[in-house]
Amino acid sequence: MLIKGILNGDLINYKKPAMVIEFPFCDFKCERECGEQVCQNSALATAANIDLSTNKIIWKYFKDEIAEAIILQGLEPFDSWEDVKDLISTFRKYTADDIVIYTGYKEDECEDKISYLKQFNNIIIKFGRYLPHQPIHYDNILGVTLASPNQYAKKIS
Repeated sequence: MLIKGILNGDLINYKKPAMVIEFPFCDFKCERECGEQVCQNSALATAANIDLSTNKIIWKYFKDEIAEAIILQGLEPFDSWEDVKDLISTFRKYTADDIVIYTGYKEDECEDKISYLKQFNNIIIKFGRYLPHQPIHYDNILGVTLASPNQYAKKIS
């Protein structure tokens, strides 16, 4: 599967220590809709892709001594849907640890993906595009502050 990177021991994006997987594709819908260059992950677009097997990613997760969750995030995980499905279904064979997906999609734009993911336990999705010049807010499910008030997390299973 193609990714941009893996970050071990992340303590920023979720209330539990996590391993973050950065996905390689995005259509930059946030910037298109607001008319400004606002993506905090735009540098990832020019970073080299890394080709790792799903099993290698899972092996790296279990080698991370503090990880209690896995986070799939930017660029846009749902734009790598087949890889996301493979990673989650394989990950679930080994652990019920939380899986958090950071997406810029609105909930109604990815109902088919949500429906598929409901078969797995402990799936949390952070929905919503970044809107510039808005107040930040704390999200109780993630245990972190999100960048604009339209963004929210939901435990779907």
